[in-house]
Amino acid sequence: MSLRPTLDFLLHHWLAAESLNQRERFKDHSRETFDAVLDTCERIAREKYAPFNRLVDTQEPQFDGERVILPQATHDAQKAYAESGMLSAAQDYEIGGMQLPYTVEASANAFFAMASVSIGSGMLTTGNANLLMKHGTEAQKRVFALNEFSGRFSGTMCLSEPQAGSSLSDVVTRAVPDGEGFEADPLGPRYRLKGNKMWISAGEHELTENIIHLVLAKIPDADGKLIPGVKGISLFIVPKKLVDTEGQPTGERNDVALAGLNHKCGWRGTTNTLLNFGEGKYPVRGEAGAVGYLVGQPGKGLQCMFHMMNEARIGVGMAATMLGMAGYHASLDYAKNRPQGRPVTTGGKDAAAPQVRIIEHADVKRMLLAQKSYCEGALALELYCARLVDEQHTGAPDAADEARLLLEVLTPIAKSWPSEWCLEANSLAIQIHGGYGYTRDFPVEQYWRDNRLNMIHEGTHGIQGMDLLGRKVLMENGKGLQLLAGRINATIQRAIQVPELAAHANALGQALAQVGAATKAAWATGNPGHALANAVPYLQAFGHTVLAWIWLDVALASRDASESSARTGRLAAARFFFHYELPKIGAWLQVVRERDLTCAELPEAAF
Repeated sequence: MSLRPTLDFLLHHWLAAESLNQRERFKDHSRETFDAVLDTCERIAREKYAPFNRLVDTQEPQFDGERVILPQATHDAQKAYAESGMLSAAQDYEIGGMQLPYTVEASANAFFAMASVSIGSGMLTTGNANLLMKHGTEAQKRVFALNEFSGRFSGTMCLSEPQAGSSLSDVVTRAVPDGEGFEADPLGPRYRLKGNKMWISAGEHELTENIIHLVLAKIPDADGKLIPGVKGISLFIVPKKLVDTEGQPTGERNDVALAGLNHKCGWRGTTNTLLNFGEGKYPVRGEAGAVGYLVGQPGKGLQCMFHMMNEARIGVGMAATMLGMAGYHASLDYAKNRPQGRPVTTGGKDAAAPQVRIIEHADVKRMLLAQKSYCEGALALELYCARLVDEQHTGAPDAADEARLLLEVLTPIAKSWPSEWCLEANSLAIQIHGGYGYTRDFPVEQYWRDNRLNMIHEGTHGIQGMDLLGRKVLMENGKGLQLLAGRINATIQRAIQVPELAAHANALGQALAQVGAATKAAWATGNPGHALANAVPYLQAFGHTVLAWIWLDVALASRDASESSARTGRLAAARFFFHYELPKIGAWLQVVRERDLTCAELPEAAF
């Protein structure tokens, strides 16, 4: 089974991606160039990634005391990806990019996430470079970002610390001016950093010539004290190896040392590290302290980093989606070929009758249809968000601003919903395999392990829920929520005219009204502790409502397509979501609406 027909339908029949070519930035593109990019990425993923997914799971990164050792397959995949030009796919021609719409770039990258998310395909490197293109100086763009886009350098994001976890206000990595004239360094104001960063993906390896760390740290005040909270956080470029103003190595290693590798249940092919900055293992000019260059303004680092974090959140959502999709395809293939059991008839089971394939059992069909509704729905959501990115960057001013606000509201959903429900799809894929699903003879147990990380990557459900209910639906006087409701209602008005979809349209209208009422009720007392006590159930209900809207919109597009098994399947997946999934929001929203404090007020001793 191929992913390509689903991508082609969503890209061209649903999102009309080819219409983007009418815009000045994309005028050189056509359906043919888009297809060529997809063809290339599909081939590289098939040849360089998929065959080695199990290999990188079993041959985890090893540290020999000097360097991190990865399988040759990882080096080959990284090289092929860089040579494809995908690291700079969306960038200007002048710097070696393709000026490709992000909608197409995201679609092409889906092949790599499905083939082997653990090998990776440059998400952090591209996000790192994109941040520098937005907030860096011209020298920082030229020396660091352009070398990342070419694949010569790779990039990381260094946020968490062992004692702080997700609480960025508690970071204690310090950055002090590096001597007299520090502010005049051509690569940016130069500081010395000391501290520890945890959970840094791709933090140490030999895949590229250099690794560019983007590090959050605090600049002490005049009394040497760190400013409490996130307002005191600044952002720094800390290269593993020091370079000159042309990006060439100076021959001096920066004071960044690998303290250890984290060995996780999934994504085992990716190095995940604890890094020590400035401990003195690699003194620079005879001094301890990692050399870092300030990005943007002091104290404004988190605002800069959000550029990369939001991009990474959508990337995590896509990774979760494609791992779910990989499990769906595997379990579908297994169900079509595994004979077991016999159908129940009015006369009971005939033990003498031949066994049937398990796909003929209703409960197996239920599990397959659930996976299809989760994974294809999530893929549509991620591509819709990618289309909003293109609108934000190239649309008319009003449309661009609307896209910005819609992305603000949808980003917590784009990250969290696939990471929960496509993980559930992986669980169902194991269930369909029965006992074999728990063995390493089949790939579905690895898909589940790999996907389990995505509920934590780039912010837990609790963080995403508080972001959605505590910030996103309230920002700009609720304008983003109103815009989203307007788009949902527009789909409802179209669908309600179609007899086959009218019941779904009415159900979605009722769900939207429930979400709106619960949002108001949560904040009725103005007490954030009460409102946010059930932020995760709110996130789940909001996400299910958004996915129901996506499925209704996709169903409308499917009805316009010619009769086919794919069309039948998409309409069935939409029906499944409305019948089996959307009704779940009632229980979630009840505790939100009532500001239920069962969890929040339970004393610790009661546990």
